Amino acid sequence: MFGVRQLGRSNRQRRLTQSLSPAYDVVFIPKTFVSYWKLSTLSHSRQLFDETPQQGLSRNNHLLFEFSRNDQNQEALNLFLGLRRSGSPTDGSSLSCVLKLCGCSLDGIVGKQVHCHCTKCGYVEDVSVGTSLVDMYMKTESVEDGERVFNEMNVKNVVSWTSLLAGYKYNGLNEQALKLFSRMQLEGIKPNPFTFAAVLGGLAADGAVEKGIQVHTMVIKSGLDSTIFVGNSLVNMYSKSLMVSDAKAVFDSMESRNAVSWNSMIAGFVTNGLDLEAFEIFYRMRLEGVMLTQTVFATVIKLCANIKEMSFAKQLHCYVIKNGSDFDLNIKTALMVAYSKCSEIDDAFKLFCMMHGVQNVVSWTAIISGYLQNGRTDRAVNLFFQMRREGVRPNHFTYSSILTANTAVSPSQIHALVVKSNYENSSSVGTALSDSYIKIGNANEAAKIFELIDEKDIVAWSAMLSGHAQTGNIEGAVKIFLQLAREGVEPNEFTFSSVLNACAAPTASVEQGKQLHASSIKSGFSNALCVSSALVTMYAKRGNIENANEVFQRQVERDLVSWNSMISGYAQHGCGEKSLKIFEKMRSRNFELDGITFIGVISACTHAGLVNEGQRYFEMMVKDYHIVPTMEHYSCMVDLYSRAGMLEKAMDLINKMPFPAGATIWRTVLSACRVHLNVELGELAAEKLISLQPQDSAAYVLLSNIYATSGNWKKRAEVRKLMDVKKVKKEAGYSWIEIKNKTFSFMAGDLSHPQSDRIYLKLEELSIRLKDAGYYPDTKYVLHDVEEEHKEVILSQHSERLAIAFGLIATPPGTTIQIVKNLRVCGDCHTVIKLISKIEGRDIVVRDSNRFHHFKGGSCSCGDYW
Repeated sequence: MFGVRQLGRSNRQRRLTQSLSPAYDVVFIPKTFVSYWKLSTLSHSRQLFDETPQQGLSRNNHLLFEFSRNDQNQEALNLFLGLRRSGSPTDGSSLSCVLKLCGCSLDGIVGKQVHCHCTKCGYVEDVSVGTSLVDMYMKTESVEDGERVFNEMNVKNVVSWTSLLAGYKYNGLNEQALKLFSRMQLEGIKPNPFTFAAVLGGLAADGAVEKGIQVHTMVIKSGLDSTIFVGNSLVNMYSKSLMVSDAKAVFDSMESRNAVSWNSMIAGFVTNGLDLEAFEIFYRMRLEGVMLTQTVFATVIKLCANIKEMSFAKQLHCYVIKNGSDFDLNIKTALMVAYSKCSEIDDAFKLFCMMHGVQNVVSWTAIISGYLQNGRTDRAVNLFFQMRREGVRPNHFTYSSILTANTAVSPSQIHALVVKSNYENSSSVGTALSDSYIKIGNANEAAKIFELIDEKDIVAWSAMLSGHAQTGNIEGAVKIFLQLAREGVEPNEFTFSSVLNACAAPTASVEQGKQLHASSIKSGFSNALCVSSALVTMYAKRGNIENANEVFQRQVERDLVSWNSMISGYAQHGCGEKSLKIFEKMRSRNFELDGITFIGVISACTHAGLVNEGQRYFEMMVKDYHIVPTMEHYSCMVDLYSRAGMLEKAMDLINKMPFPAGATIWRTVLSACRVHLNVELGELAAEKLISLQPQDSAAYVLLSNIYATSGNWKKRAEVRKLMDVKKVKKEAGYSWIEIKNKTFSFMAGDLSHPQSDRIYLKLEELSIRLKDAGYYPDTKYVLHDVEEEHKEVILSQHSERLAIAFGLIATPPGTTIQIVKNLRVCGDCHTVIKLISKIEGRDIVVRDSNRFHHFKGGSCSCGDYW
C-alpha cells in the first residue's frame, strides 16, 4: 500500500512540475474528471468547460472553488494541472485556492512547488496568496517557513494573522499563539470570530482558563459571542477546564447551534463524568431535530461504554447501519470499545474482523485493550504480535496497554520494542514500563526507566509510588513522594491515596502517616474520597481506631472501601459491637455489600466471641445477598468456631466445604488446638498443613508447642528434629516500637540496644512492682524443658516486654506506647502488660499477629478473648 501511495504522489508531483513549465500546445483535460463530477452543478460546469476550451478566468476559478468546497481536493489539483497544461490563465485567487488544497492534503512538497510558481509569477505580494502560503506551511508542520512567509508579507490582514495563530495552535505551540494574539492587538488588528476560536482552542489545550475568561470578555465586547463556532470554542474550553456549569451557560445562551455545538456539550459532560447529563443533552438534541453526525454518534457510543449501557449502544449500532455511518472507522472503533466494556468481547472482535483492510493502530489498540479488560490476557498478547506481523506500528497507547499484561509477556521483551520504536521517553509508556518492572520486583530497572521519562507528570510519579506501595516497599514509596515534593511537582488525590495506603503497613512509620495526613489537608485533598478512605484504613491498621472513626464521621460521601475499612478496623481492635453497628447502618442506607464486607463482619464476631451472630451473618450473606462464600469466608467461620472451642463444629464445616481446605484454615485449627489442648486434632491439622506448606515453620512450632504444653517432651523433640532434617527455620519473634520517627526492634533476651542496661534495670523495677501487685509468672507458656526459675527469667525477657520497657524510659509520662509483634502475644505477657498499664498509668497498644490489644487501667480491649 505504501508503495502505491508513493507512486501516485510522485506521478502527481511530476505532472504538476511539468504543468508549471511553458504551456503545452494541446489542451489536456484528465479523463478522471468525468467520474468525480457527481453534483449536478459540477456536471453543468463540466459541460461548459467541454464546450469552451478557452474559458475565462472566472469560470476556471469557479470550478476550483466548487471542488474545494466539496472536499474533492485531488480533483481540484488535477483540474489545476489541466489548466496549466492548456495555457489557461490563473491569478492570485487560483493559486490561493490550490495552496489551501495542499494544506488540507498535507502535501508540503506540491505546496512548495506552487510557492515557487507564485514567486516566478509575482503573486507572493498578493495578500490572499501570502495568507494561503502561511496556512499551507503551518498545516504541513513547516512552522519556520510559515513564519518566514508571514514576516515577509508587506500587507497583512486579519486573515493572515489568524492563519499563523491557528497554525501555532495546530502544531501545539499554544504559547506562541497567545503571544501572537497579544501582538496582534498591540498592532491594532481587530480579531475576527476565527481568531477567537483559534486562541480559545489553544487555551483549552493548555488549561489556561484564567486567560480564557479574559478572552471571553473580549468576545462579548466585540459582539461576537453569538457566533456559532466562537460559542463552540467557549463550550470546549470551559469543559476541558472542568468548568462544565460555565460551558452549559454558554451553550444555553447560544442563539443558534449546529451539530458541533451539541457534540461539544455532550463531550463536555462526558469529560467531567456527568454521564446522565450528557444523555439529557442528547435527548434534547433529538427533540430539536438536529441531524446526527458521525462525530455525535461516536461520542454517544463512548458514553454508553462509560456507563455500560449495552442495550442503547446496540440501538445506536442499528441506527448507524441504517443510515450508512457504520463505514466510519471512528464509529466502528467506538462500538468495539462499548462491546468490550460491557463484557461482550466476542461481538467486539466480530466488529474488528469486519474492519479488515482498514484496521489502523487505534482499532488494533482498542481490541487488545478490550481483551485485557476482560481478563483474556493471552489473547491480547497474541493480537499484539499479530498486529506487528501485519505491519501496523504500535503507538504509545498500545504499549501502555500491553504492558499491563506482565503475567503473560515479559516487560523486557516489550521494553526492547519500545526502545526500537523510540517511545522510551514517552510519559505514558515510560510510566507503564516502570510499573511493570516494579510488579515483578525489579525496582532498579524501574528507576532507570523512570529517570529516562522526558516529562514526568503527576501520573508518572503516582504510578511509581503506587507500584512501590503495592509491592510492600514502604520506604521506596515514601522516598518517591518526598522526591516529587522536592522537585516542585504538586501531588494529586491519587498520589496521597497511594502513599497513605503504603503507610498502613505494619512496618511503616506511624508519625510519617500523620505528617502525610497534614500534607493532604494543606493541599486541600483530605476530603477527596480516595484520600479519606485511605486515611480510615491507615489509622485503623496502625492502631489509632479513634482517629479512623473521626475521619470516617467527617466524610461527606463514603464508598465501599470506607465502610469496609471501618467495619474491619473495629473488628481488629476488638470492638465487635461497634463494628456490627457500622454494618447495620450501612445496610439501612441500602449500600451495596460485597464479600469483603462480610469478612469484616464475621471477623468482628470472631474477636468478640459472638458465635450465634457470626452464623447468622454468614447465612444472611448466602441467602439474602447471594454472595458465594470463598475460602476466606470459610476461614473466618472456622476461626469463629475454633476460638470458641467448638472444634467439632469447625471440622464439620471443613468437611462440608465445596473445595479442599487451604493452609490458612488448617493453621487456624492447629492454633486453636494449641489453645484448647486438643492433641489428636492438632496432629491431623499439622499433617494437613505440612503437606500444603512443608517449609512453613508454623505447623512444626505449633505442634511442638502442643506436645510441650501436654508434657510430651519426647514428641516435641521429634518435631524439632524433623524441622532440622527438612531445614525448616523457626520464625524468630520480634517486637518493634517507634520513638521520634525511628523504629527500634527487639528479640527475646536482646542485648544489642545501646540502652540495654537501662532497659533491663526498668524490667527489674517492673518485676518488683508487678509482684507487689499480685503477679505470679505463668510458666506453662515457657515451652522448654528447663528449671522453673529459668522459665521465669525467659518470660521476663520476651521481646514485647523489652520494647515496652524501652518505651517507658524513652517517652514522657502519660504518652501512649504502641508496639507491634510479628507473633501471637503469650498469655503471661498479656497479663503483665495489663498490670503495667495500671501501675505506670499508660495506655499501651499492642498489635500482634491476630489483632490489636488496647491496654488501659489494668484491662484489655480483647476481654482476655483472643
